[in-house]
Amino acid sequence: MKEQALITPRTLSGFKDRLPQEAMAKSRLLRTVSEVFEGFGFVPIETPHLEYAEILVKQGSDEIQKELYRFFDHGGRDVALRFDQTVPLARFISQHRNALGLPFKRYAIGNVFRGERAQRGRYREFTQCDFDFIGSESIGSDAEIIQVIYASLKALGIERFTISMNNRKILNGICDYFGAKEQTSDVLRIIDKLDKIGEESVIKELVEELGLSQESARGILGFTSLKQEGSSEEFFAKVASYEGLSDSLREGMGEMRALYAILDTLEMDRACYKINFSIARGLGYYTGIVYETTLDALPSIGSVCSGGRYDNLTQSFSKERMSGVGASIGVDRLLAALEELGLLEGRGTSAQVLVACMEESQLAYSYKVAERLRTLGIKSEVYPEAVKPKRSLAYANSKGHPYVAVIGEDELKQGVVTLKDMQRGDQKPCISIEAAAEILLG
Repeated sequence: MKEQALITPRTLSGFKDRLPQEAMAKSRLLRTVSEVFEGFGFVPIETPHLEYAEILVKQGSDEIQKELYRFFDHGGRDVALRFDQTVPLARFISQHRNALGLPFKRYAIGNVFRGERAQRGRYREFTQCDFDFIGSESIGSDAEIIQVIYASLKALGIERFTISMNNRKILNGICDYFGAKEQTSDVLRIIDKLDKIGEESVIKELVEELGLSQESARGILGFTSLKQEGSSEEFFAKVASYEGLSDSLREGMGEMRALYAILDTLEMDRACYKINFSIARGLGYYTGIVYETTLDALPSIGSVCSGGRYDNLTQSFSKERMSGVGASIGVDRLLAALEELGLLEGRGTSAQVLVACMEESQLAYSYKVAERLRTLGIKSEVYPEAVKPKRSLAYANSKGHPYVAVIGEDELKQGVVTLKDMQRGDQKPCISIEAAAEILLG
């Protein structure tokens, strides 16, 4: 019989496996932010990875449309893998509108797919973590999204970060004033390159690509270079003279003042949120206030949480105008940042203790000990074989168990355990399971 050829184990380019330590770090991150979301009254929803293609086609940018994974399924249906969580949200809201009630606050965590060029830190399958406030035009909902971003990063142990804010209406107004009203989206696209190509190159593109005058190009860039350095009161006084340039700009500045009227009453660190008129990413989609969050210690890693206000969420599915505001946490980027900042827990297990025995006759008691510890709120793992302590302790070291509950002949006879602290190296001999639990619970 011909021997079957072995298949080389490999992953597709742009996709990746996660080993236990990384997967657990991701799981802890998502649990942490989920608790924050639910603390603000957001509820989870789930949507399928696969949608009818018509749901997704023409909903993203031209670039995203080129990256869409689209095919015919076994039933001959034209389908596609979701490329973000927002378009499925629009379909979800339109389909279940009567069952949900408004306003509706949701969060969704799941994988999305884009056939973009694979590179370091960017994958074709990645996790999005979105939270949105649907059906309210109140500036309070915009302020709450900022609170959630702030609370999420603080819960993850990040102390120094900046939530930069802008408003599409402000930039609409300035483009209108400088004669570029019909080219606003292209102006914003070019301004978004500022950090990469510099001021002179941005001005050159505005002039050569869009036909703006040097005066208009420099005027737009001069305005977008404005950013809050001190207090909000000082900044608003500084830009007050611009408010008369257009109705749109005046309306946008009014929204920013109303936003700060809420934010500045809260106990959040005011140094963590600032207005920055150069923030232009996503403004082709957003219609009001936008947010972009960077880590002060790692600005080069880019935004770890961005979002904003949109006024036409369900326009492809319903004639009803549906306003919303939300943001998305860049899970993979944030994980990389936490690792670099030394804020990721290095353990490869969630178990607080490894229960290990030396003789087969003690194995059943090991499982009994672990069961009892779990009922007392201790995550516990049993080493499944009777081995010498050296082997079980080496296993505990490799997995990162903080403690090992050692079972020997004396422990079995007395119904106790010997608890070894893997960090300090000391141990508590022959103590009750309850006493061990008290130590493990800290």
